[in-house]
Amino acid sequence: MNNIILGIIAGLVFGVIDVLVMAPLKFEDKRKKIEAMTGAFIERFMLGFLIPNVNLGIHPAIIGVLLGIGLSVPTAIITRTYAPIVGIGAVGGIIIGFITKAMLGG
Repeated sequence: MNNIILGIIAGLVFGVIDVLVMAPLKFEDKRKKIEAMTGAFIERFMLGFLIPNVNLGIHPAIIGVLLGIGLSVPTAIITRTYAPIVGIGAVGGIIIGFITKAMLGG
């Protein structure tokens, strides 16, 4: 499997998982819930896509945690919901990093 395909698969899976985690949450109205879930999906998809496609010469799990935190912090600041957003980004980034190492030998 090449890194582009792995990135697409990882991004789709991570995006869907994050949306499923958000599904039971209550929002002011349906529109805000759809906007929040769409934004979360896109953010997590890009995180999953980037990790297998970034080569910094270090273990992909380290790249994953750096990207996971770095891409999650702006959303956490905007929503003032730090721990779950940054935490899921970091953990997901590490997991995708290990999967990248296993699949591509990164």
